[in-house]
Amino acid sequence: MQKLHLVMGGRVKDPQGLEFQDLKAIDVVGVFPDYASAEEAWRGAAQKTVDDAEMRYVIVHLHRLLEPALPKD
Repeated sequence: MQKLHLVMGGRVKDPQGLEFQDLKAIDVVGVFPDYASAEEAWRGAAQKTVDDAEMRYVIVHLHRLLEPALPKD
C-alpha cells in the first residue's frame, strides 16, 4: 500500500504550536511516497529556516487521513 506524506510549513502564531499565521503563505514542499523521503525533504526545508523560531515545517501522514481505519505502523 502506498503511504503518502505531505511536507509543508509556514510562519506560526506561537513557536510551541501549529496554528499558522497566514494559510495563503503556506510553503508546500511536496507529497512523498514514504516517510523516509518526506523526512529528508522536511529536514532540508526546516534547515533553511533554523534561525527563525516562528517558521515551522511538518510532515502530514496523508494515508492516515485518507484511510483512518488502517493500522498506524
